[in-house]
Amino acid sequence: MSKPPSDPPRRPPAAFIYEEETSEPRENGRGQQPRRRPESFSENIVVTPDEDDPFLNPDKDLSAVPVATPRKRRTSFGKIAAGAFGILLSLGIGLWTDRLIRDLFARADWLGYVALAVLAVGILAVLALVIRETVGMMRLAAVQTIKAEAEAAVLETRPAKARAVVTRLTTLLSANPETSKGRATLKATEGEVIDAPHLIALAERELLAPLDRKARALIVNASKRVSIVTAVSPRAVVDLLYVLYEAVRLIRAMAELYGGRPGTLGMFRLLRDVLAHLAVTGSIAVGDSLVQQVLGHGLASKLSARLGEGVINGLMTARIGIAAMDLCRPLAFHALKRPGIGDFIGDLTPSMSPRGNTP
Repeated sequence: MSKPPSDPPRRPPAAFIYEEETSEPRENGRGQQPRRRPESFSENIVVTPDEDDPFLNPDKDLSAVPVATPRKRRTSFGKIAAGAFGILLSLGIGLWTDRLIRDLFARADWLGYVALAVLAVGILAVLALVIRETVGMMRLAAVQTIKAEAEAAVLETRPAKARAVVTRLTTLLSANPETSKGRATLKATEGEVIDAPHLIALAERELLAPLDRKARALIVNASKRVSIVTAVSPRAVVDLLYVLYEAVRLIRAMAELYGGRPGTLGMFRLLRDVLAHLAVTGSIAVGDSLVQQVLGHGLASKLSARLGEGVINGLMTARIGIAAMDLCRPLAFHALKRPGIGDFIGDLTPSMSPRGNTP
């Protein structure tokens, strides 16, 4: 029989001496290297504030459009040149008209008198046009003046400036029947509110809240029309022209809603300010990433290519409407919530929003 293997001998306990390590360089396989000293990483860590954390604030609009402000009007060489050549062209037209009337009188007196009557009618029409455009520009300037005075009145301790701003705002919106209830409330509480910020906030809630609801309806309807038309249109040129048409129509409706009522020149100025704001903020270049940011998933997985393009164009129209709302509103958003792109996602894609999935 074979002898069973014996257990290995046990190792007797031994004592180990702990030696403190020094900062001297130690050897490794690649030679001597100095030790790295401990560092602090607090300077490289950026802590997200709680109000900006999307996990703590799921209702936060991650794609909020920056507030649009009017462009500063500056004198440029182009404007000076345009004015000089305009005066020269006017003088040329005047000389040509004078020569024409003289020639007509030389041929027959009744032809000269007819020409004078037509000239008088034309001058009256031009004067009426100039007056209308001037009044429209003055109303747009009045809206911006009220907005600037309201921002300054909020910082005042006395309510005198705030009451003057509320009076001007009431006068501006007096022709709008939707503000009648708010004007009656302000009239009934006149003299009771003595705090300037609260007075401005009361005027914003009573006068502008119904107008804001109507402005949101205008934006939603325009965005839906753009979304549907561009989804079924066969040409990209048709998409571009229709988006431009709806943008001009929406901006004019927004200005008239808030008491601006601009003329042709004022409309061009508003359109230029809106497009300049969108170009500066990069809001024109919206795409699938915006929808992914708001909805949390890709657009192509839910929608067809053409329908996706319609939604994108609808979102761009909503951005234009929000920018026009900022420019045309006589008071900045303080007491009321400013709308964002997230407020219109459910209206453009109801089947992809929680509201549309509820039974």
